[in-house]
Amino acid sequence: MPLKNTSLLDNMIGVGDMVLLEPLSEDSFLENLKNRFDHNEIYTYIGSVVISMNPYRSLPIYTPDKVEEYRNRNFYELSPHIYALADEAYRSLRDQDKDQCILITGESGAGKTEASKLVMSYVAAVCGKGQEVNKVKEQLLQSNPVLEAFGNAKTVRNDNSSRFGKYMDIEFDFKGDPLGGVISNYLLEKSRVVKQPRGERNFHIFYQLLSGASDDTLKKLKLHRDFSKYNYLSLDSAVVNGLDDAANFRTVRNAMQIVGFMEDEVQSVLELVAAVLKLGNIEFKPESRCNGTDESRIKDKNDLKEMCELLGIEQSVLERAFSYRTVEAKMEKVSTTLNVAQAYYARDALAKNLYSRLFSWLVTRINESIKVTKTRHKVMGVLDIYGFEIFEDNSFEQFIINYCNEKLQQIFIELTLREEQEEYVREGIEWTNIEYFNNAIICDLIENNQNGILAMLDEECLRPGTVTDETFLDKLNTVCAEHQHFESRLSKNSKFLTDHSLPHSCFRIQHYAGKVLYRVEGFVDKNNDLLYRDLSQAMYKANHSLIKQLFPEGNPAKVNLKRPPTAGFQFRASVGTLMRNLQTKNPNYIRCIKPNDKKASHIFTESLVRHQVRYLGLMENVRVRRAGYAFRQAYEPCLERYKMLCKRTWPHWRGPAREGVEVLMADLQVPAEEFSYGRSKIFIRNPRTLFFLEERRRQCLQDLATLIQKIYRGWKCRSQFLLLKKSQIVVAAWYRRYAQQKKYQRIKSATTVVQSYTRGWQVRREYRKFFRANAGKKIYDFTIQRIMQKYFLGLKSTMPSMSPIDKNWPARPYLFLDGVHTELRRIFHLWRCKKYRSQFTEEKKAVYEEKLEASEIFKDKKALYPSSVSQPFKGDYLEISKNPKYQKLSSAMDEKVLLADVVNKINRANGKGTARIFLLTKKSVVLADQKTGQVKASVPLPDLTSVSVSTQSDGFFALKLKEGSASAVKGDFLLSSEHLIEIITKLHRIGATAADREQLNIDISDEFLVQFKQDKVCVKFIQGAPKNGNSVSCKRKNNRLLEVSVPTTA
Repeated sequence: MPLKNTSLLDNMIGVGDMVLLEPLSEDSFLENLKNRFDHNEIYTYIGSVVISMNPYRSLPIYTPDKVEEYRNRNFYELSPHIYALADEAYRSLRDQDKDQCILITGESGAGKTEASKLVMSYVAAVCGKGQEVNKVKEQLLQSNPVLEAFGNAKTVRNDNSSRFGKYMDIEFDFKGDPLGGVISNYLLEKSRVVKQPRGERNFHIFYQLLSGASDDTLKKLKLHRDFSKYNYLSLDSAVVNGLDDAANFRTVRNAMQIVGFMEDEVQSVLELVAAVLKLGNIEFKPESRCNGTDESRIKDKNDLKEMCELLGIEQSVLERAFSYRTVEAKMEKVSTTLNVAQAYYARDALAKNLYSRLFSWLVTRINESIKVTKTRHKVMGVLDIYGFEIFEDNSFEQFIINYCNEKLQQIFIELTLREEQEEYVREGIEWTNIEYFNNAIICDLIENNQNGILAMLDEECLRPGTVTDETFLDKLNTVCAEHQHFESRLSKNSKFLTDHSLPHSCFRIQHYAGKVLYRVEGFVDKNNDLLYRDLSQAMYKANHSLIKQLFPEGNPAKVNLKRPPTAGFQFRASVGTLMRNLQTKNPNYIRCIKPNDKKASHIFTESLVRHQVRYLGLMENVRVRRAGYAFRQAYEPCLERYKMLCKRTWPHWRGPAREGVEVLMADLQVPAEEFSYGRSKIFIRNPRTLFFLEERRRQCLQDLATLIQKIYRGWKCRSQFLLLKKSQIVVAAWYRRYAQQKKYQRIKSATTVVQSYTRGWQVRREYRKFFRANAGKKIYDFTIQRIMQKYFLGLKSTMPSMSPIDKNWPARPYLFLDGVHTELRRIFHLWRCKKYRSQFTEEKKAVYEEKLEASEIFKDKKALYPSSVSQPFKGDYLEISKNPKYQKLSSAMDEKVLLADVVNKINRANGKGTARIFLLTKKSVVLADQKTGQVKASVPLPDLTSVSVSTQSDGFFALKLKEGSASAVKGDFLLSSEHLIEIITKLHRIGATAADREQLNIDISDEFLVQFKQDKVCVKFIQGAPKNGNSVSCKRKNNRLLEVSVPTTA
């Protein structure tokens, strides 16, 4: 398990804090950033400032385990991380009642928005829990997706670029649990609504709505999913890889619900978004009036009609507002027509104002949901705003963005120096003035109320007469020409300097981050930001409740002829409010840097990073931070970290920590000018001194590690030896015990033998006195008894199986046991037969009784008998009661049928057989037709005198009837059956069990007489060669003889 870090300096890749960088230069600064970036260390400190490099990929450094790792830890205790700054700010707010602000700056694509999310998610994770607290946290976090959808867009630098500045004040109670918040937005890039640079998109919400809304919703909004149908949507980057607009739309809808938007409010917002898209499709055509002036007309009024239906505006009112402009001056009104260019300007101005006011309304509506109703206690502000921008073509937007960054840099320097000075005073260290570049002169150049650039721009916009961007530049050349941070072509020429890199229509300002060239084209229009009063009044007349709120100046009852404040004036006021807000709070800085323009991981473009380092003023930050003492640390952790460098402090120092540090520094002979003792901290002037201490500590740790290893190995070997020694003693003890036991057993056995021989000798000596002639008989009886015992025990172990047919029996061991052996065999056989019979059921017993009777009748008398032994007597072979064919015959029988089979009735005339059904009951024998089931003959059993069969293997038998009986009219029956043995056995059993008649005689002979009506015929059985497939044949020889030929069996 790796050792847990206890300091920023442990396992450090490069330098974790740029204040400690030695030597300090821009190249070494960049090299350190690159070294850490290559090792996935994206965070680096400048004192308490966090530099964040965008890795353009997911890193496993934001897990819940990481949150717990940085929770309640000292800022410099672990490796640099954004969580360390968030934890420091949160603990200062919670424990010290210091309002905090976190300023996140950087250019587009540097990761500002993600950084603000990480800060908010960390604070949400470490603050209290509870249903109400969780609801507030969820609302604060879910405000991000809503604002991102309406305020973010895909740019060439970033797929989710924030196109507005955001400042959120999160308010906490005395326990540190969030109560709510307030969001302020700055300078939404509303020009993006009507025009986007190549390779960029409009705001996300337009694409999300068309991709993710249901068909029914789009139908209500009169929209189509095809992006190409809308002029305000760029098509070359409409689809962004890795961005699921449909899923994001569902996320936004869910977030709006969590924040507290009502369903009708969401619908109103979507209607305004749809109206902006429709507005972009309105096109104009020129028309000439009779007085020679040009005016404009709408080409296709369908989009205008649908837009008016969405917003509840009369079509004619809005159509006139696009064609005419009314100017009021005191008591006069002048209406002028708009040409095509002016009409397009009015359309785009309305679209921009409609969207920007909708965005401001969204921010206000979110604030209503997350606002604090209780008394405010503590505040943490999070500022996510544009970084310094230097493009090839810089205009009014870049000018005011850079002005904002100048103000932020100014407050950063002031607050950093103030924090340094306060710490020095608090620790009793002498404060020396630090030389640094004070950019107040640049801020004054821009914001001065008399001759500042913004003041002159407002003056130029308000003055009567022809006002153009060129007249504004002329005014700047007149007023600012002598300013050391202002340059223009005219001011250069006046000084007889030639600068071809400075065009005539541009001016240049030397910002703290470098020189920026601004093109004055568009400055006046963008600062004016005019929306014609006719359009405002048309919007106010809408039946749409939200539209009325967005355009209050359109109310005819509150017509204000005063010119609205300019964009520059409003932004300057907002920045002033923001600066005053920030000055009341303890600042925490996150400087975001993008490593490359390709949005790819593992690529570090040095020129791009160098450019950002310059305009973020990071080198200036380092110089200010290390102008006095580069490193400071409390006495307790300092002594704990370096105490092994001095024998007097190692391993334990018993006195105060400061005295221990003084002893330590004196022992190491560190020059006195390299450090100073504060009240609770030691201040180290030069990073080289710190690195000297770290190197000595590293060497000492190696020596201590070697010592620990040596002691551990010795302890381990001693422990192993003692364990082996203990084990050897145990093994030896057990072995000696075992050896003694074996020796004792041998002695005991030998003693027993000696005792037995001794006792035998004594007994024999005593017995000789009484030994007489009857000793032989006793020995004989004993021997016989022993032999019998051995015989019976041997018989028990060699007993045969329990099967009655098993003829095995153990051999006789002695001749004199012959009679006993035979009798025991007989008794055992009878016993096992009894045991075998006792297992029989009544049905099985009856079957065996029939088989036994068949054996008594036919065994050794009839050749057919042996083949019938293995065949069970089934009885009902025709299943007469179940077979529907014989249902009539079965119902005619009064008694249970004991046997049912098909037999052949032999004809005396030709010896051929006719198939008949043979039925046997307890009272009669019935012959029936096989096909029809009609009874042909029924013979009562008392009329049956005997049955004749041959000794051969045939199935012929004759039923002989009593003379004079009614059944004997037609004579005897000569029949043939495959189940001869079973038929005759059953007939015999019925006769034997009947008490009212004599037992049936069975005549077994190869020649017998059969009575056919008045004649007697002799039936003779002979053996012959096999014919007709080994079947028995019967032939008539004459009127008195039937010859049955039976095949000879092998």
